Amino acid sequence: MTEKRDYYEILGVAKDVSKAELKKAYRKLAIKYHPDKNPDNKGAEEKFKEASEAYEVINDDRKRQIYDQFGHRGLEGAGHTGPSGFEDIFSSFGDIFEDFFGFGSGSSRSNRVRRGSDLRYNMTIDFMEAAFGTEKTISIPKLDICDSCKGSGCQEGTSSETCSHCHGTGQFIQSQGFFKVKTTCPYCKGHGSIIPNPCRKCRGAGRVEITRKVQVKIPAGVDVGSKLRLTGEGEASPSPEGTPGDLYVVINVNPHKFFQRDNRDIICAIDISFIQAAIGDEITIPTLVGEEKFKIPKGTQYGDVFRLRGEGIASLRTGQRGDQIIKVIIKTPTKLNQKQINLLKEFDRLDSNKISNKLKNLFKNL
Repeated sequence: MTEKRDYYEILGVAKDVSKAELKKAYRKLAIKYHPDKNPDNKGAEEKFKEASEAYEVINDDRKRQIYDQFGHRGLEGAGHTGPSGFEDIFSSFGDIFEDFFGFGSGSSRSNRVRRGSDLRYNMTIDFMEAAFGTEKTISIPKLDICDSCKGSGCQEGTSSETCSHCHGTGQFIQSQGFFKVKTTCPYCKGHGSIIPNPCRKCRGAGRVEITRKVQVKIPAGVDVGSKLRLTGEGEASPSPEGTPGDLYVVINVNPHKFFQRDNRDIICAIDISFIQAAIGDEITIPTLVGEEKFKIPKGTQYGDVFRLRGEGIASLRTGQRGDQIIKVIIKTPTKLNQKQINLLKEFDRLDSNKISNKLKNLFKNL
């Protein structure tokens, strides 16, 4: 009789391995030596069985304690014989195989209560609507519960029947030589039941296509790429007892003619004359809420930046508003009459700080 290999050695793990690492190691071996991936390969078949037997013992706290103390003989004395065949293996570890191969021993994946699909709607709003919030009504095409059969898929006065092929399990056993593999029942599509008299309106689907109007409240401060989640406004679940999905409204914002946005701040550029820049002035500038008086200080230079505190866009989280940033652009006149030209020449003659004088002094020093 061939002596059995050490279970820890088979799985390639240490004796203090955690349950999570143990499962990970077994999954790796199960995928590598699974019969579906190794048809007519006796060596892979034996390794698959060997790894499954090792996992069954090490994953069970009581069996693991016996094995750690007394080895294989201790397990035999406790009545452990290991999985008898592939069907027994699939029954024991269905959750692992279902994750990777789409089948298991418990309820069929498609037999589970499924949530309805989420939907996405792209919405474009104006700059000011994004700054202060708004409310929109949108039309959403989607699958909703059939109002005739209430989602059952059955004609009124009738009901579904248990599938006679899978006996309500939603699974179908297929033989592949020595192996037996559980797959979704092809007759009931994994539901475990069939509908002899389908609803005339939805044709047994339990859902129909509708267009529903939805009110969307857009909070102040949204920006390009903001997502608004409307719980339960997605598609109905394919299962009558399931919950609907959600609707995600993705925001796009049209640019503004005057303002630009930088997070919570808004930026604008103001043209002033060089006279206003030199001697100062009080002008009227646009803000998000209207016009406001603004003082230009004497000696303002091209590109100077000023801030109006709290005149920006509100934060989605705190509601606190950012600032309005004002960039000054000094415009040089291009059309002057003779009187203006003479006055500027006189100003130039009297200007001791003009650039030409500074350049002369610089060259003298050199």
